Amino acid sequence: MHRYIDYLHLRESEWSDQDLVQTIENLSASGVPMEKLIMNHRVDVANQTGVHGVQLTYRSMEVAKVKSAFPELKVGCSVHTVSEATHLARHGADFIVYGHIFETASKIVLEPKGVGSLQHVARQVSIPVIAIGGITPRNVQEVMAHGASGVAILSGILLAKDQLKAAQEYRYALTKSEVVM
Repeated sequence: MHRYIDYLHLRESEWSDQDLVQTIENLSASGVPMEKLIMNHRVDVANQTGVHGVQLTYRSMEVAKVKSAFPELKVGCSVHTVSEATHLARHGADFIVYGHIFETASKIVLEPKGVGSLQHVARQVSIPVIAIGGITPRNVQEVMAHGASGVAILSGILLAKDQLKAAQEYRYALTKSEVVM
């Protein structure tokens, strides 16, 4: 399946260091390139295992400190506002993940940001903006047309009856977006 995705974000906050390292080793042994792996929050695990990068959260070390200590890591940050996005871009983030864009079962009490807000954020920063939340193959083109550099998918693939087919559908939608733009 990794042929159809650009990155695999390991986001299991309850897992031990051993669980994370074992999973990374298993993924690598099964052919997933290390440059496709992004570790959530755990800068130490990302550095020690040689994965491509780390996705920082509100609980994480400051982006500038991570970039200074681990310059080889690509550093992404989760953001929910324009001010967060511009602040983190100025302080060294390599990319941001912005959302949630559309309604999603994981954020039922929060109003979606919408594609207009996504476009506003994308115009304010010079780094890639990855859209997250409620993204489907049917709305990928709309998201990309509003400034996203890519999309982050969780339930759209993991909860699909056929995960491989779902990943292929997202890849096809992204390919169509590249042609349209």
